[in-house]
Amino acid sequence: MAPLLALSRRIDSLSTLVGKFTMWLILATTLISAGNALVRKIFNSSSNGLLEIQWYLFAGVFMLGASYGLLRNSHVRIDFISSKLGARARNWIDVIGIVAVLIPFCGVVIVLGWPFFYQAFQSGEMSQNAGGLIRWPAYLMIPVGFGLLLLQGLSELIKRIAFLVGKGPDVLSSEENKSDEQKHLEELEAQAAAQLGGTK
Repeated sequence: MAPLLALSRRIDSLSTLVGKFTMWLILATTLISAGNALVRKIFNSSSNGLLEIQWYLFAGVFMLGASYGLLRNSHVRIDFISSKLGARARNWIDVIGIVAVLIPFCGVVIVLGWPFFYQAFQSGEMSQNAGGLIRWPAYLMIPVGFGLLLLQGLSELIKRIAFLVGKGPDVLSSEENKSDEQKHLEELEAQAAAQLGGTK
């Protein structure tokens, strides 16, 4: 199990790196969108290229950020059901979901999405809009994004199985799943409460 957990940690590191890169894409998308709106309002001019860059970056945020979302356990769940279940039952549900749904779905999307990218890359397909961009970078987001999601799904599967066989923590518990920011905020709140308690 130790080699698989080491592999899981490497995949988690990759997803974290891609997730942090994706955060910068959000900033870039926002700045380009604001700049495009200003140019349109002030100069009564617009650029199809800039609009398409916005769309490409927006697609990149969702496609590349999905694996980080899975790592942080921020994908949509039916919490009112899972919150009533024990830790083992929650992890078994995740194992079944990952094996029966997530991995096959990602595999199908990768297999079906790759030809779109490859054909657009080979043909140099361009947007039909005047001043539009090449299309293959947007198509590339599909197999890359779902490939990263598939890898993170394998990592999550390893962690769930490790918990079920007693070799790892329950990553679905609220304590294990807290981000560094949440932990830091709780520390600051505890310090503030202690200071307020000391002044009374």
